[in-house]
Amino acid sequence: MTDNDPIALPEEAAPQHAASCKLCELANQRTRVIWGEGNPEGRIIMLLDNPGAREDREGRAFVCGTRATLQLGAAEAGLDMSDVYVTYVLKCRPIRKYDKEAARNTCRAHLLSQLEQKRPRLMICLGNVAVQAYFQDPEAEVKQLRGSWYNIGGLPTTVSYHPLAVRRRPGLMRLFVEDLRRVAVRSAETGTAAVATSGGLQPEKGS
Repeated sequence: MTDNDPIALPEEAAPQHAASCKLCELANQRTRVIWGEGNPEGRIIMLLDNPGAREDREGRAFVCGTRATLQLGAAEAGLDMSDVYVTYVLKCRPIRKYDKEAARNTCRAHLLSQLEQKRPRLMICLGNVAVQAYFQDPEAEVKQLRGSWYNIGGLPTTVSYHPLAVRRRPGLMRLFVEDLRRVAVRSAETGTAAVATSGGLQPEKGS
């Protein structure tokens, strides 16, 4: 892939327990459950808020603005997308008003199950919704937390802006690339395995 040649990442089918989930009201809105895309065995997981229209549509895959921006930033940062798996806080696309807190809390079990099964080495949360949901902190914000690594449940985690925010505000691209480069560098280092769980949102020493 080159900077000008983004690709549609292969989608991973949702396991049966998730595909048939009816634990929150999104079960009555969704077209289908979207589990994730990219390399299912990738060492790096990128967490977004929820699937959009592109993911919700079945048929021939195409590259939306989110993926084009994400892959452009990764290319500039030297981050190999073949080692990345992309997933979501919510596994269903909301199409009308819903109880956001309840849905995110309910769907967290699917995310934690996914992480347990995949056992990634690194995580990057993209956008405030993903950060707040994964960090379990409704006040957490990318602009305050970016630039450091955090130990969340034993998984080294960092944060950056949502690709759509970067697309709408091109001035964020420099920071976006900087954050993705941080992931690329740590991935290339030895000793990227998860560290022991610690409390609070304290940056790792030296991060």
